[in-house]
Amino acid sequence: MVEASALPDYDDNFYLEEGDNDNEFAVQGNGQQAAGGAKPAPFVGVHATSFKDMLLKPELQRAIVDCGFEHPSDVQQKCIPEAILGVDVLCQAVSGMGKTAVFVLTVLQNLSEDPKPGSALILCHTRELAYQIKNEFVRFTKYMKNCRTEVIYGGEPIKTHIELLKGLKPPHIVVGTPGRILQLVKEKHLTLNDLKMFVLDECDKVLEQMSK
Repeated sequence: MVEASALPDYDDNFYLEEGDNDNEFAVQGNGQQAAGGAKPAPFVGVHATSFKDMLLKPELQRAIVDCGFEHPSDVQQKCIPEAILGVDVLCQAVSGMGKTAVFVLTVLQNLSEDPKPGSALILCHTRELAYQIKNEFVRFTKYMKNCRTEVIYGGEPIKTHIELLKGLKPPHIVVGTPGRILQLVKEKHLTLNDLKMFVLDECDKVLEQMSK
């Protein structure tokens, strides 16, 4: 693992883990050396690639076009292809570079045609951020009608969340805050048997919150 102290002090970051792959991919700016002593990748122009070149699902491509996006940002260009292949990704970039879209598009791309409930779990440190992430999933699943995303956080009656998870249409993607998610897992209301993708958004703040 990469020590937190060794990472550049950017505004935001996330860590995305898929399956049992032990590889890790770090995206760092300002020509800094990548994790493991590897040399930084050669500079790639932001507009050298379009989203069409990423061979995403047609439903995702249509949603991307509807959102008015054509060219991925530098961090999207570097991270999305790696993450789609199942490589664990540790991503840092300045605000406004589209990091949320990196893991949202990756999760949606890697969901099976008939996903099981609880296929993906995204943890973040505030309920406001959880709703922002859900909204990103909503706009990119415009043409994926069978994909369900729900937000779970503390401060609400836990019974509501239990009913949500145990109902007729449980979510395939769960976005939540650590405390409530941990409680639901410990009480076996949220099972992780079918979990394929796990994301920590602003991972330093999430880990800091869990250590308190």
